[in-house]
Amino acid sequence: MAAAAAGAAVLLGDGDDAVTPRALTADEVNRLSVTRFLNYRAGGRAVTITVPNVSGGLVITGSVDYRTHTGYGVVRGRGRDASSDGLIRWTATTVLVLPMAKPPAVAPASPPASGWYSRPLRTSGMTLDSALAIVLDLGSDRPDNAALLPQNGAAWVGRERVRGHRTDIMNGPRAEADASTGTGAGAGTGTDAGTSRTVRYWIGSDGTMHRVEIGIASAPQPVVFDFGTRKYVPVRPLPGATPTP
Repeated sequence: MAAAAAGAAVLLGDGDDAVTPRALTADEVNRLSVTRFLNYRAGGRAVTITVPNVSGGLVITGSVDYRTHTGYGVVRGRGRDASSDGLIRWTATTVLVLPMAKPPAVAPASPPASGWYSRPLRTSGMTLDSALAIVLDLGSDRPDNAALLPQNGAAWVGRERVRGHRTDIMNGPRAEADASTGTGAGAGTGTDAGTSRTVRYWIGSDGTMHRVEIGIASAPQPVVFDFGTRKYVPVRPLPGATPTP
């Protein structure tokens, strides 16, 4: 979905007819409440993260381990951000990057032992770090509170096929409600994800999360998280290093 769709009042369904946003049905509430738990139960997910900014943006192609809260992948820049190309690993507190002039299409299963630069994950004001923190929070060891989701602004806004999967598009709880209820993306991350404008999920009939789009205050357009574009590859520890949980 384009950035304009994030604020649209009416979205298109699978056909040509426009659909009107409405309250979630009981089934939709249940699927929204378990979608993050299903990511955790799977162990991890392959994901492509598109991070826009005024100079071009970044695309991260990788995997997230929801048991250890660790991400790993290839990062590529667009426009003036091409100098950011390389490998990237992250936890809720630390970002490690390994610059590469010509990064591979996918990150090597066994991470290189050296060449990594480490820095703290910034808790506000940096769109990339907010996106990295948010994707770690898209897995949870328990379902969200289904009773609170409709009260906090969750709604059905349309349907769309994502890579052949029929999905329902749902607005998640309002961002200001996330911090207090512990529900939805951005809850508890300590980043400016807590001030995100819109959280929108593309969820399959079994509760599988196929796409998430989140408006972040520091980004000119929503950040997009596409799941399942590749087979999930477990994130291995760095040789001689222990990732910070």
